Amino acid sequence: MKTRPPNSENITCWRKKFLETFFANVLHGVLDVTSDWRLNDHHFSPLLHSSPHVSQLTLCNMLQGAVELTAEHNQKVLENLAGSLQILKFQHLLSSDQSIRRSLVLLLHRLIHHGSVTQVSMYSWPVPDTVLLVLILSMSAGFWRSGNALAYHSSPCGLCREEDKAQGQESARERAERGRYNEREWSDGENQKGSPRALEEAGAEAKGYRVDAHLNSDLCGPRSPPLRNQACEEEGSKVPCDHTSIQGGSSCCVSDQLSCHPVPPKTRRRLKSAVGRKRRCLKRSKGPYADQEDLYDFVFTVAREDNSGLVNKNSNTEGENAENWTSSSPGPPCTGHAGCKKRGGSARIFSLKAAHRFRSVSTLELFSIPLTGETCRTLSNLLSSWVSLENLVLSYNGLGANIFCILSGLRALSRHSDCRLHVVRVSDVFSHVPCMELVRCILSAFPQLHTLSVSFDLKNQLEGSRPEGNPSCSEVEIPESCLEQLEIRFPREPLHSAFLLPVLKASKSLQQLSLDSATLPCSQELGLLLEALREYNPNLKKLSFHDVNLAEHQKEVLLLLQDPILQEITFSFCRLFESSTTEFLSEIINTVKRNSSLKSLKLPGNRLGNHRLVALADIFSEDSSSSLCQLDVSSNCIKPDGLLEFTKKLEGHIQQRGGRIQFTHLRLFQNWLDQDAETAQEALRRLKAVCSVVNDSWDSSQAFADYISVM
Repeated sequence: MKTRPPNSENITCWRKKFLETFFANVLHGVLDVTSDWRLNDHHFSPLLHSSPHVSQLTLCNMLQGAVELTAEHNQKVLENLAGSLQILKFQHLLSSDQSIRRSLVLLLHRLIHHGSVTQVSMYSWPVPDTVLLVLILSMSAGFWRSGNALAYHSSPCGLCREEDKAQGQESARERAERGRYNEREWSDGENQKGSPRALEEAGAEAKGYRVDAHLNSDLCGPRSPPLRNQACEEEGSKVPCDHTSIQGGSSCCVSDQLSCHPVPPKTRRRLKSAVGRKRRCLKRSKGPYADQEDLYDFVFTVAREDNSGLVNKNSNTEGENAENWTSSSPGPPCTGHAGCKKRGGSARIFSLKAAHRFRSVSTLELFSIPLTGETCRTLSNLLSSWVSLENLVLSYNGLGANIFCILSGLRALSRHSDCRLHVVRVSDVFSHVPCMELVRCILSAFPQLHTLSVSFDLKNQLEGSRPEGNPSCSEVEIPESCLEQLEIRFPREPLHSAFLLPVLKASKSLQQLSLDSATLPCSQELGLLLEALREYNPNLKKLSFHDVNLAEHQKEVLLLLQDPILQEITFSFCRLFESSTTEFLSEIINTVKRNSSLKSLKLPGNRLGNHRLVALADIFSEDSSSSLCQLDVSSNCIKPDGLLEFTKKLEGHIQQRGGRIQFTHLRLFQNWLDQDAETAQEALRRLKAVCSVVNDSWDSSQAFADYISVM
């Protein structure tokens, strides 16, 4: 197929990778089936043959792949994908018409709600179609309003029908067991077990069950699977009534929310008003543009939903609505700032918490997709009850002040005892608030997180103006958290230890800390940070500094290298040797030689050069107690002759130690090895006999020209 898969070193099964790529190329028309006589055979389906091996699929542009996969002749292909597909990606999407959306809905319902997809990722959508975006988000969260079933496909979902039937049978068995138990209990109390009176009572009870079931059946119509809206179907309409719902497994009318089972006495009074609303909804459900309006109502209803209950200003049954819906409210998910206060509207909607849901994904990733205030409110409301979500990645979405809307949804989600969210990654061009304040806000809203990554490129000039209704995040108290990994990329902000210390103090379980692009306002800040790490984070195993000027912090660097707990230390582009002496390099080597706990030392971008690289070989000398396994010297101006000299010195140390050495990995990316290819090849050949070497074919002359051009 003339393609080179990325990350080829991570591929464990090339046969599976080939068939997965083959499937994608056939689906998207990259590989012309008609051009090969072996594939152009009506007895053979390339998609069907390769579909069981597909674990990752990308849909692009106009979603032509979704239309093809939901075609009738590919029904078996879709069944195979439902069992094998785990990651579903959308890339460079364009606006689509209603027929394509129908196919997409059917595809998502089969692969997510009744399939094994665990991750949905969306990439590069500069001008997203709001309807399409919210549709994908809502179905990924497990919601699918059954009122749209007729609008999207002509037949109900067989799997939903089977599940509904199984649930009905199970409920019937439970009711029968309850009836027999109640009968025995009554008979024991009367001491008349098996008497005519007991049999008469049991018969009356059974008769009452049939009457109740018949009453409820008349209200609901035939029991329908979750994909259909029975009330609207009676009029042949495709538009929902005012009682809009985004829940899977229930129609848009209140009567359909109730199952066709015996009705408890307390709810019979409410069924009358439900019947009236059902009839009114049938009258409103006509119109030539019902299909399109139905979908748009659905999209913006999700964004307007108030989790405090059923919004119905014109209803005469406000007391009943409050009784039915507000008791389970987790609180409004999005009241964080002025931009999040748009509420209500004429649509009447059910609480997300009260809604029945289909299966949902555990990972959601949004890359380079601008999110408007309306979309953020939608996402916030979905997040507030998305208990299956484990990983959330929001990258370059232009959130701005809307980040507080997302935090409001996360805060509501954290109140669920079965919440699984452990990883949150947020990155953007501009930071609306200082990084440390945002970290404190996120941890205070969601202390259950295990991994938190906050990354910004530039500082917002309007950063000083705080959103209305939000106190400064620096004033928020952080409860004890479960945080294990913290990554912060500062937009050239000063790293004030006073702001970071409360986070470290609350994160007793912290194992990895990464600080990127921070500036140290004074020489004492790094020392205070190291003291805090020793005091509050005794389990810290990995510490990384990237693009932080440590040229004047040699003492602190040596203290880190002799830490008995740290196993991996990274000083990436930290200008370590910019103003150092040869004594500093010797102190580094001697410190690492005495540290038996350090396993990985990464020094990319520190201008080691040939002579410092050769000196580093002494870490593995005969008198060394170092356990160093990995060394990264990428981007360090290393030339072939210097690498060859390092190799020879390393071989000498290994020979002196009788071949006993733990060194296993050497990384050499972006060094000047192209200046003498023959010498470089000899050095690499000899090195590979000692350890695993990872390098690249880097053009140093072109890189230098690029560097000069941007100076």
